[in-house]
Amino acid sequence: MGRIVCNIPLNRVEGDLEIKVAIENGAVADAWSVATMFRGFERFLVGRGALDGLVVTPRICGICSTTHLAAAAYALDDVAGIRPPPNALRHRNLALAAEQVQSDIRQSVLMFLPDFVGEAYRDRPWHAEAEARYAPFRGARVIDVVQQTKRMLEVIAILGGQWPHSSFMVPGGVAFRPGPTELLDLRQVIAQQRRWYERRVLGCRCEHWLELDGAEALERWLQDPAHRESDAGWLIRLCKETGLDALGGHYDSYLSYGSLPAPEPPEQTFIPAGFLAQGAVHPLDQRLVAEQVPYSWYADYAGGLHPAEGVTEPFASGSERGKYSMSKAPRYDGRPAETGPLAERLIAGDSLFADLTRSGGNVLARQLARLVRPAAIIPQMEHWVEQLLADPKGSYYQSPGEMPDGQGYGLIEASRGALGHWIRIEAGRIAHYQVITPTAWNGSPRDEEDRRGPWEEALVGIPVKDPENPVEIGHIVRSFDPCLVCTVHRLGDREPWLRL
Repeated sequence: MGRIVCNIPLNRVEGDLEIKVAIENGAVADAWSVATMFRGFERFLVGRGALDGLVVTPRICGICSTTHLAAAAYALDDVAGIRPPPNALRHRNLALAAEQVQSDIRQSVLMFLPDFVGEAYRDRPWHAEAEARYAPFRGARVIDVVQQTKRMLEVIAILGGQWPHSSFMVPGGVAFRPGPTELLDLRQVIAQQRRWYERRVLGCRCEHWLELDGAEALERWLQDPAHRESDAGWLIRLCKETGLDALGGHYDSYLSYGSLPAPEPPEQTFIPAGFLAQGAVHPLDQRLVAEQVPYSWYADYAGGLHPAEGVTEPFASGSERGKYSMSKAPRYDGRPAETGPLAERLIAGDSLFADLTRSGGNVLARQLARLVRPAAIIPQMEHWVEQLLADPKGSYYQSPGEMPDGQGYGLIEASRGALGHWIRIEAGRIAHYQVITPTAWNGSPRDEEDRRGPWEEALVGIPVKDPENPVEIGHIVRSFDPCLVCTVHRLGDREPWLRL
């Protein structure tokens, strides 16, 4: 078979993504991830007031807007040299956790699992039942998940006034102090969500799942009919039956910024930070983050630039000079890195996911890490609510005074992985702002050494049975949970810097 080049406009992802692959002898020989539009937020923040990022950056994304708000608030906390009071951190954490929980479940059931309903699997014995459960818009599990996960967003509405695009986090804490009524409402919403998640999505108690310590324990877990028929059980079985437990690996380097800071010292995060490479976890050092642009539609600069010094000068030049994406190429210590729930579990030393990736990263481990992440987060949400109820007079805000000039950064784990905001304030206004999103890490183009981004590399070598319906490519890319609305945005046709 000769070489076939396919351009695949991938649907069921957030935003506009094209995957270009070269197929030779029935397998992917090369791959290119094409982010098709420009994100201009960093440019129009320059010159605005020091606090304007709290209002503007949540609008970068309608899926993880609370996380962008948090990163912006963390960056301003850093500039002001202030740590919010414990109750403010609990308040922030609850909203962030709620956004993450609903996103994890929705992406798994509404975007990933429907791939098994397609024509490629029409002859499988489980297809009819998969269609009844996961067919878009009409599957029983799809409808149930849409109806139930919106309840979790009530947590953000109670704490932040609205979702998406709330702005309740401020330097030094939060702008709203919940009373006993609001906190009891939170307790009820979270308790209801736990019951539903355990019964329908996970198939067991959260605590039971967290006790699984390896692949053998997971196989024993699957023997229980309630576990097998849960969404987690279906995900595991479908991935194994279609070989996705052995596809979708890459460089085996993983990045987590850490998230959900502990309200009390020591200053740890519930989701740990670190960089995993060659089997060893290294402490996170944000100074090792840099962005390259040799294959990105931006004005060239030599080497990589740390985001504190980063430049976002679009150069939409077409395909000359090899450029093919509006995403930059973030690198950690010069290396590509996967970020997201699987990276979090491996950096945390989770023995189950270490077992599932013993032969390298794969679709099953990546997607399962996302679907079961709420099993750890929901009980922690319950704990934070009880702590707030036990401290009715605790402070939710510590004034930073007038915002000083200076530099700062805010790092957090969004639903899709490592999100960073870097800011510089001069004369009370934003002089510099840079954002690196999780999808910029996972879906990056090549760098100066021609190394592919993580999901580009994950595609190389996989078999493709039907180039007209390359379902294997969709499985792999969706397992990273792409969010192009964060990574890119609209490019206006009247912008003076657009050079065609």
